[in-house]
Amino acid sequence: MTIAQMLRQGLAELGQTLPSGAEQKLLSFLELLRHWNRTINLTAVREIDDMVAAHLLDSLAIRPWLAGERILDVGSGAGLPGIPLAIAEPHRSFVLLDSAAKRCRFLTQAVVELGLANVRVENRRVEDYLVSSDEGPSFSTITARAFSSLDKFVAAAGHLLDDRGSLLAMKGKMPRDELNELPDGWRLQHAEKLVIPGLAAERHLLILGRQ
Repeated sequence: MTIAQMLRQGLAELGQTLPSGAEQKLLSFLELLRHWNRTINLTAVREIDDMVAAHLLDSLAIRPWLAGERILDVGSGAGLPGIPLAIAEPHRSFVLLDSAAKRCRFLTQAVVELGLANVRVENRRVEDYLVSSDEGPSFSTITARAFSSLDKFVAAAGHLLDDRGSLLAMKGKMPRDELNELPDGWRLQHAEKLVIPGLAAERHLLILGRQ
């Protein structure tokens, strides 16, 4: 089975369709990631076949829970889940935030090569990132994939979320201990066990919001 067939089958199992040209952009993103991974340690997953499930489908699995027009991907790293989501949702605007310059160089190159007009890369720590007045309101959705514990995620990114927005934390096993450590004023809105086609690992999405 080709990687294109693996992607199409996985999308069908997720019940998702993509806009025109998105499938090829996703596959081009994987090729770019594999190329850069030879010199910069962006991901421990080395085989492109494995990247389809571990990176593309895993990222796209949270797509139904995106809300609003402005999305922030915190600790974007290799652009996950931000770039796959931006490809699938071209009508939304995305900011990819990462503190490492070398990772931001990759993200910037990916945005240029893939022609992602709806994506901007910011090289800074999330704690230091402030939304400028000319950008408009705060973010309606903030995503993070293995960024930190939930309490640290809230502490670092909560100031960037609008009042009715949600933090989407992608986790492996259900982090029950972390949920008990949520700061005052925050609550778990929803917990979803994700089933990722082709991926045996346990995956959960935790959706956090203000009380």
